[in-house]
Amino acid sequence: MKFSQMFIPTTKEAPKDATLPSHQFLIRAGFINQEGAGLYNFMPLGKIVLDKIRAVVKEELDNAGLNEVQLSFVTPTTLWEESGRASKMGLEMLRIKDRKGSDFVLSPTNEEAMVNLVKNRVTSYKDLPVHLYQINTKFRDEARPRFGLMRGREFLMKDSYSFHSSEEDMIREFNLMEETYKKIFTRLGLEFRVVAADSGAIGGSGSKEFMVLANSGEDTIVVCEECEYGANIEAATRAKKETKNWYELTAENIKMEKVLTAGMKTIEDVSNFLSTPKAQSIKAVIKKAIYEEKEEVVVFFVRGNDELEETKATNAVDALELLDANDADILDAGLVAGYCGPFNLPENINFVIDNELKDEVGLVCGANEIDYHFTGTDLTTLKDVKYFDLIAVQEGDICSCCGGKLIHTKGIEAGHIFQLGTKYSEPLGANFLDENGKSKPFVMGTYGIGVSRLVATVVEQHHDDKGCIWTKETAPFMVDIIVSNAKKEEELTAGKKIYNDLKIAGISTILDDRVNARFGFKMSDFELIGFPYAVVVGKKLPDGLVEIVNRKTLEKEEVSLAEVVNKLKKLI
Repeated sequence: MKFSQMFIPTTKEAPKDATLPSHQFLIRAGFINQEGAGLYNFMPLGKIVLDKIRAVVKEELDNAGLNEVQLSFVTPTTLWEESGRASKMGLEMLRIKDRKGSDFVLSPTNEEAMVNLVKNRVTSYKDLPVHLYQINTKFRDEARPRFGLMRGREFLMKDSYSFHSSEEDMIREFNLMEETYKKIFTRLGLEFRVVAADSGAIGGSGSKEFMVLANSGEDTIVVCEECEYGANIEAATRAKKETKNWYELTAENIKMEKVLTAGMKTIEDVSNFLSTPKAQSIKAVIKKAIYEEKEEVVVFFVRGNDELEETKATNAVDALELLDANDADILDAGLVAGYCGPFNLPENINFVIDNELKDEVGLVCGANEIDYHFTGTDLTTLKDVKYFDLIAVQEGDICSCCGGKLIHTKGIEAGHIFQLGTKYSEPLGANFLDENGKSKPFVMGTYGIGVSRLVATVVEQHHDDKGCIWTKETAPFMVDIIVSNAKKEEELTAGKKIYNDLKIAGISTILDDRVNARFGFKMSDFELIGFPYAVVVGKKLPDGLVEIVNRKTLEKEEVSLAEVVNKLKKLI
């Protein structure tokens, strides 16, 4: 391909709202352009990269034995109502009506539609397992689309769904997909970690995320310095914090007392007043839980030196979302802000206590009375308590797998795999006959990769201050032949010969033959666009020499015309 034949509108200026390098460089280098909020067009170079990533994903999935299909982008709302997700997906799911008034959605994901496809078509255990995938457009009506392709509303996604006769076989496929995903991201040249994750609106019994490590990532990942443990902070766990038995207190000698703590509403104030560590106190976090048909004030209790992890808290009460409770909410619920504790709560209050506080004695907490706290509490005396993992793992906490130190890093979610079980097959009536002729719901897994997001992800991990640095599997062209002055016939002729020789050698190449572009502008475009290598045909041509430039290192090497193709073969 020749520059003079391609639509590559590069620019020096980035959009004002473009904060991430990938957003800036993909637009400046002419890979994408914005059509609307969270909506992007792929221009020629962008489409080449998107197709190359898609091809890697497809090849590895086909090698793993999956079958490709393509489902309708528009699906009937009735399928989502049957599964119970019509409301749970919330406002992210864009709903439309056709001319007859029938309700449809623009697919944000396709569990329901894929179950409906297999339902009544696979009826016996003898026909299982079945694993179907598609690489298709999805739409999620993000409240705040941002960061370019990272969080758009319309995107290209690979989603696949496996159907099994047993939990064991589903887990086998789940493990196979984990290994397949590792191959995909390794081929794309990405540094990543596989981490335990929250299953969110997809649901199921367990899930793993594939996080590409990048400082610009939205997700906080907890990893161990000593072993392979990794988890999204929404699902991360730790070894229980070791806390001394305060003053050797036990359930037998404990004595709860109410203490005047006038005007002291914070953990720090109360701890300083009582000369106790924060870890010896119970922190109350008051939230308003939003459900499908109601909302209520909920209280979460964690240790005083811990922080509430909101996704865990949301799961603990099975809410759609949690909002901060305002003063009126707290007053209406009969609670006292700053003095809330798990003892003597109003009877109608829903509350959850963190797992690590179970059976603790000697802690300080609010007395549910203004200006008073309890000391010497005994949590074993509480009845009908719901305990749940509520805390956000902090840096320096101890790994429960090996005893190593846990640290935080940032990552971009590039893939997510789920063990669904019968979450969708059961409500949708998708059954098969087992070995005994008994009807059972399919056991399912689901597996996703953000294909268009990967375009931006590669740039986030591979760039410098000049522009993109594409990996070999993702580069739109491997080599950019830069003819310094295309008006000089000898330079253009030499450039064309190298171009044709590289094409014959099977190396994807673009020839920058632009007549009206100066050499400096062509070099800037090379650096901005990020082709792995450039061949500069210029002032050393009379000596039979050209220059090879490595985009990653920007190192230059003079090579004879006769050796340039062989040299590039070795490099590539």
